[in-house]
Amino acid sequence: MLSTLDLSIVAIYAIALFALAQWVSREKGDHEKDASDYFLAGKSLPWWAIGASLIAANISAEQIIGMSGSGYAIGLAIASYEWMAAITLILVGKYLLPVFLKTGIYTMPQFLEQRYDHRVRMVMASFWLGVYVLVNLTSILWLGALALGTVAGVDQTLGLVLLGSFAIAYSLYGGLKAVALTDILQVVLLVAGGLMITWILLDQIGAGQGVFAGFNSLLENAPEKFDMILSKDNPHYASLPGISVLVGGMWIMNVSYWGFNQYIIQRALAAKSPDEAQKGIVFAAFLKLLMPVIVVLPGIAMFALDAQLTTPDQAYPAAMTLLPTGIKGLVFAALLAAIVSSLASMCNSISTIFTVDVYPYLSPSKHSEHTRVNIGRITSVTAMIIAAVVAEPLLGKFDQAFQYIQEFTGFFTPGIVVIFLLGMFWRRTTATAALLAAISSAVFSLALKLLWPELPFIDRVGLVFLACVAIAVTWSIMRPKATPGFVELGDVRFSTSTGFNISAVIVVLILGALYVTWW
Repeated sequence: MLSTLDLSIVAIYAIALFALAQWVSREKGDHEKDASDYFLAGKSLPWWAIGASLIAANISAEQIIGMSGSGYAIGLAIASYEWMAAITLILVGKYLLPVFLKTGIYTMPQFLEQRYDHRVRMVMASFWLGVYVLVNLTSILWLGALALGTVAGVDQTLGLVLLGSFAIAYSLYGGLKAVALTDILQVVLLVAGGLMITWILLDQIGAGQGVFAGFNSLLENAPEKFDMILSKDNPHYASLPGISVLVGGMWIMNVSYWGFNQYIIQRALAAKSPDEAQKGIVFAAFLKLLMPVIVVLPGIAMFALDAQLTTPDQAYPAAMTLLPTGIKGLVFAALLAAIVSSLASMCNSISTIFTVDVYPYLSPSKHSEHTRVNIGRITSVTAMIIAAVVAEPLLGKFDQAFQYIQEFTGFFTPGIVVIFLLGMFWRRTTATAALLAAISSAVFSLALKLLWPELPFIDRVGLVFLACVAIAVTWSIMRPKATPGFVELGDVRFSTSTGFNISAVIVVLILGALYVTWW
């Protein structure tokens, strides 16, 4: 379905990205990359690179194809994941990030050992490696290959190989610096391509009368797709259970993802200063407000144009087939940008956790910086190969991959949030209490899933979170122990700049207006 012009545009993008990645990854003089350079970009990232990289890492095939599919099936309500994330980013920048920056850590498991003990570090490092490889990396590869197959007619297996190989090729040498400093190109392309496809689809719905006519027609013909808060009689209530989206378990999901997720927070840890990190997070928050226009509206538009798709996840690839020559190539390049950026980011985070947290335990002898960097590179390649092999067996039967991923991670996120929040803000929390919270999260989630299957998973996340808090607090009080790794909050600077504070107010006001309008 791609013309020669479309393929030329994609080829120019791929060459430009590869060349730019190698250029920003070069070293000055005789300097050789060390672990700080490879995993944290030498702690030199500016705010614009941090903000762009946060969005590029987050918006992938999982988001674009998955959320468009959910937009097709559910409607604008799925945008709550994006809009609530904007507020979450503000909270992370003000209250969580300063604590992490104070400790000077590379990874989230490293913080857990400083705060608790080695057991907690190894348990959580092993858990994150498993989830990142078998859920996140796999889903990005699978949905990306699905897009390649639908739009370009590429065989699914070949698509997996091509995407994985290109992501590794452009990022393997430079590490996080190669990923983060090229992400500004990726985000510009992503936003431009995403707005373009939305514009064209709405214009088609409006019969050539323009975007606003198309949007008004969409409101008239599919009003049920514009309910932000779903009622109990909505067939998709279990996915987005009414007011719980605003005050319940979605907060736990968002705080876990944006605040305690190595894949995301690693960019902020690589900032040249705390102020730059917070500026980058604000930039990302504003971009999140825009994302539903790019990743949800196309799915709703496809519902109006063709409500007979086999599965919802076909909505975005099918929309791309409606685009004119040239524009199709640009939008396809934007989709590829989102996919390969997320793949490269995920591989870098996997390699960081394995090299910093796990490998020293497996091989206790002291390793040179050169060895650590090479271990990171080998880990990235290995993770990509595993993800490509298991992609179809794990994800081939799901028609809404985004919802599957959210529900699966929801089994564990309550415990993760409890471990970090209590560890950061309550001195008396013990290591054993943290482990009990982590184990209880999985056990309680599975029990509720089996015993109360009709309970919406977001509500389940909220209930399990409260149960895990109760267990951790009770155990810590009954079996108190010294906590030498507690970060003294009095030593942490929580104050933020005037620009940050004004931006936070603007984000809240915009979100308030959106929810009042589409309630």
